[in-house]
Amino acid sequence: MIGIFTFVIVPSLKLSSLTEKSGVVYGVKLYPAGATTNSQDGVTDIFGKCYSVLHEMVEQDLPLLVHGEVTNPEVDVFDREKVFIETILEPLVQRLPQLKVVMEHITTMDAVKFVESCKEGNVAATVTPQHLFLNRNALFQGGLQPHNYCLPVLKREIHRQAIVSAVTGGSTRFFLGTDSAPHDRRNKECSCGCAGIYNSLVALSIYAKVFEEAGALDKLEAFTSFNGPDFYGLPRNKLKIKLRKAPWRVPEYLSFPFGDIVPMCAGQTLEWEALLN
Repeated sequence: MIGIFTFVIVPSLKLSSLTEKSGVVYGVKLYPAGATTNSQDGVTDIFGKCYSVLHEMVEQDLPLLVHGEVTNPEVDVFDREKVFIETILEPLVQRLPQLKVVMEHITTMDAVKFVESCKEGNVAATVTPQHLFLNRNALFQGGLQPHNYCLPVLKREIHRQAIVSAVTGGSTRFFLGTDSAPHDRRNKECSCGCAGIYNSLVALSIYAKVFEEAGALDKLEAFTSFNGPDFYGLPRNKLKIKLRKAPWRVPEYLSFPFGDIVPMCAGQTLEWEALLN
């Protein structure tokens, strides 16, 4: 697996020694302040405070990875991605057309259309298993479901369908990104639960289910293993994972010294099982 180091973008950040030539850093993550759990110290003004860094990233061929949401409390939470594209991403791509951008964990048809409208090879997007598999009804069915709460929040079914069509259609612009978040149960099942879904345990099973239902299992390997490293200009991983059609039951929770973690699809039976080859 390839790690992406996360830095808070600041004007004084020197990138010349942090580029992919170092073999350490392959991307810089942008978190708008307050956009998700533990992002309170994120960026507040990308153009006013970060433009010189972004320009240097173009020179270093270093991709920008964005959590694509505005945090203005006056913007409806379900529109935050759309507004981010209109007010931040579109102007950014116009001002720095050579900057490589990965829009992380997209959730809307607006994001799909934006990525597809950009120059191929310059803008891409990752997609989580939950945003392919669930819509916003999953937050409320049978009562409030805190373990289905993540940011960006789940959206309408029409958006889920648009994302499924994009990733199962074979486009190289989209690739796997789980955004898995192992918050313990105490921080999820409380009066102000934190955002994040722990999906690592079931991610490949969910992806396989979605691609199978779309009749696109032949495109799953590229989405999972090829499109990402190809966009980053990195070698493809030579390790193999085998997927087999075999039902297995997801545990209700996983116990750790710091507490219990409830995984995505806890207690459910999934149809695909992932095995190290």
